[in-house]
Amino acid sequence: MLGVIGGSGFYSFFGDDARSVRLDTPYGAPSAPITMGTVGEHEVAFLPRHGVNHEFSPHSVPYRANMWALRALGVRRIFGPCAVGSLTPQYGPGATVVPDQLVDRTTGRPDTYFDSGGIHVGFADPYCPSLRAAASGLPGVVDGGTMVVIQGPRFSTRAESQWFASQGFTLINMTGYPEAVLARELEMCYAAIALVTDLDAGIDANSAVRAVDVFAEFQRNLVPFRKLVHEAIENLDDERTCTHCLAHDGVQLPFELP
Repeated sequence: MLGVIGGSGFYSFFGDDARSVRLDTPYGAPSAPITMGTVGEHEVAFLPRHGVNHEFSPHSVPYRANMWALRALGVRRIFGPCAVGSLTPQYGPGATVVPDQLVDRTTGRPDTYFDSGGIHVGFADPYCPSLRAAASGLPGVVDGGTMVVIQGPRFSTRAESQWFASQGFTLINMTGYPEAVLARELEMCYAAIALVTDLDAGIDANSAVRAVDVFAEFQRNLVPFRKLVHEAIENLDDERTCTHCLAHDGVQLPFELP
């Protein structure tokens, strides 16, 4: 089974014929009931990251519950569509980017299932190459970029934005971590698909980022963006063949994965 975790403004994925599943986890309830449907030949589970009514801010999303619930349902491959700001004029609003690197600038978020047991997880390449290829090969999609994940819920100052850009980072986001590393700990393939909604404050000196503008830009692009995610799913093989994301090969875990 495949999973899709929708970001800001991306609260549904199927028609009225989808079925809904409610479940609990050792980490509490996920952000919302999970809806199940099909895309092409694939069975897909969809979860809105922020809840169906955007109840959860980026720092309060129940990331561990979300990822655990999807794995418990049988999901092993996940696309994470998300809204991002751009740290380069090269990618303006409406651009779609499949990042290949991530920088964590969050603080205090529960970001592991292994609070005991001395488990270490390789994360040099944080995204699944098979999923990235399925999305980045679509027309008009930018292949590669570094996404810096900030704590939120505030946007960056101009100085912070310029600092990130000077480091060579190309995208800025509030939810890409710890989602990606939790997927790796659960041995699920994961790739972000980023829709640019704005130029960050330090890049566009004549304006500042406002939430209302971000949501409006996302809504303007939602229909083609949702279609792109459908196409990325249809590009995938029926069976998972990736071994890159099997992080615990040869390692004795302190508990059994769901």
